[in-house]
Amino acid sequence: MKNILYIHQSAELYGSDKTLLYLVAEIKDKGFHPIVVLPFKGPLYTELEKAGIEIIIAPVLKISRKMFAIGNLLSMPLQIFNAFKIIRKQLKGRKIDLVHSNTLAVLIGALYAKRFRIKHLWHVHEIVEHPKFISDLYPKLVDYFAHTVVFNSQATCDFMVNKKPAMISKSKVVLNGFDRTEAVSTETEIIQLRKDSFNATSDEIVIVLVGRISRWKGQQLLLSAFSDIAQTGLPVKLVFVGSAPPNQEVFKNMLVEKIKAYGLEDKVTILPFRNDIWKIWDSIDIAAVPSTEPEPFGLVAIEAMLASKPVVGANHGGLTEIIIEGETGFLVAPNDQEKLAQALLELIKNKTLRTAMGTKGNQRALAVFSLKRYVADFVVLYR
Repeated sequence: MKNILYIHQSAELYGSDKTLLYLVAEIKDKGFHPIVVLPFKGPLYTELEKAGIEIIIAPVLKISRKMFAIGNLLSMPLQIFNAFKIIRKQLKGRKIDLVHSNTLAVLIGALYAKRFRIKHLWHVHEIVEHPKFISDLYPKLVDYFAHTVVFNSQATCDFMVNKKPAMISKSKVVLNGFDRTEAVSTETEIIQLRKDSFNATSDEIVIVLVGRISRWKGQQLLLSAFSDIAQTGLPVKLVFVGSAPPNQEVFKNMLVEKIKAYGLEDKVTILPFRNDIWKIWDSIDIAAVPSTEPEPFGLVAIEAMLASKPVVGANHGGLTEIIIEGETGFLVAPNDQEKLAQALLELIKNKTLRTAMGTKGNQRALAVFSLKRYVADFVVLYR
């Protein structure tokens, strides 16, 4: 049995967190022993425990602008030493056959693999455009430290390989995949959740954006488009599900203030991250993914499709590989408030179209983005 050491940046349950959970939970029954290194305990830690996955809590040396402050640079050798010490102690002399760094944001995996001469797979889930010096640094780091680079979409691959063309020889695109294992909510459950969580009746059309409240996920853009829709008098509600990243609560505060400025307090709801996300998907009518910068993949679009919901997404990044324009949803010009509102209005006014797109989206998600295919691709790479 091969031991694989996975290094991950957080313990939340957003996109890259979920894909890691799905992968290690399946890979452990295929001749591999996964050991996951997390920086702290959180929802992901809990789910990994439930799946019987071995976990190590240790520093992962997260890459950020703060890392390059003088004080942090001076303390970096000590952080690396402490991380290595904790990991080695927990491994108790076991041989590691492969280090899998899950996301660009973690550096410990690259350093650990290089120090102990272990093969290193860097799994890239991000398109980092800003700040420019980090955007330019990542391709150099990945090319130097990785034996194999896995990208979660062709868009992610193209972005990095364009900066470092020599990397193409060791690059592989593995589209994210997962299955829905939770039963579809009953009509009674849906009515109750819509009432309690959305303040919506069965006659109102509920639009949802699931994701971190951040600079580029499109919450502000969607709210502006929704304010135009609300003025038509149509029975609509808007729901944001997700929390702001640590120390970035300003984005949620800005959203709250803008909701008040539009006078939409009775039509817009902000919910924190929830574990019962499938109940949310079952209870809404339209999914929106209007990211203002390219999504590396767009896992929430797949979730919505698995719940048979139409998706309106920005026409860039990984979303262009998920949504089929005019069949499973609409792709609209990035940052275009008017086009976004138009696409949403078309779905709001046409229940038959919503149903048809939701059905085709479900079929596409099952056929193209299955967990079986996702895991099989990694088994080939690992072996």
